[in-house]
Amino acid sequence: MERFLENPCDPKTLSPLTLAFVGDCVFELFVREKLVCDANCPVNTLHRQSVQQVCCTAQAADCAILAPLLTEEETTMLHRGRNAHTNHVPKNASVADYHAATGLECLFGYLYLQGNVQRLRTLFQVLLQAREKA
Repeated sequence: MERFLENPCDPKTLSPLTLAFVGDCVFELFVREKLVCDANCPVNTLHRQSVQQVCCTAQAADCAILAPLLTEEETTMLHRGRNAHTNHVPKNASVADYHAATGLECLFGYLYLQGNVQRLRTLFQVLLQAREKA
């Protein structure tokens, strides 16, 4: 089990939006670590590059890349997040992209709270490889 804190937590009992709340941070930390380790550049540049990768549209595309590779349990979490009822959609995102992004964040939050950081690394590596090919 790998987590920052080792407080008892059963992610299966948490709502999909709560998992997405954590997953948003986990996903962004992966993105930021990759950006910082690749190049030492001004913070404004890092921020712009980060925003491009964590916006709804990019996360929806990432969701489509990962979906065929997920286990049944992971797919269930992705669908729980995607189908969660949210109260708003950002004005620069489609409803479909927002829901797909929420599904991806839900999955990342679930895996993180399970302590399955190795699986998160694997999935993020798949996304990096897909971006290199694009």
